[in-house]
Amino acid sequence: MMKMKHILLLQRMYGANGTNGTLTYRGELICHTIELPDRNNIPRISCIPTGQYQLQKRRYPKHGEQIGIPHVLGREAILIHAANDAQKELLGCIAPVTTLTGEGKGHASGKALAKLKALVYACWEKGEEVYLVIK
Repeated sequence: MMKMKHILLLQRMYGANGTNGTLTYRGELICHTIELPDRNNIPRISCIPTGQYQLQKRRYPKHGEQIGIPHVLGREAILIHAANDAQKELLGCIAPVTTLTGEGKGHASGKALAKLKALVYACWEKGEEVYLVIK
């Protein structure tokens, strides 16, 4: 039996100070996202490359249980966690935000993360796969 695949689509806008995105599921807005600027996938200072990634549950000492993005070329421990300022709080990860306030800046990240986690965890609980497609 084939596993159901769920696709989260992240459409990005690149800026000098940060990368902003819009995350949708089946055409419906889930939240916005903030990331570091695109610096050729250099670990800790760049957003991750575009592509398709299977999301997995990961546990980290600092952030607890989060949505992990494994298999990013040349990178490790990339995850989706709460942050409102990419330059100050992110090392290559993706942060969901409720509203965008500037390049790599947003507001109410915890609320956006809770909404995203509810969706992803519901799929995982049914034994289904969730993919993040970054365009």
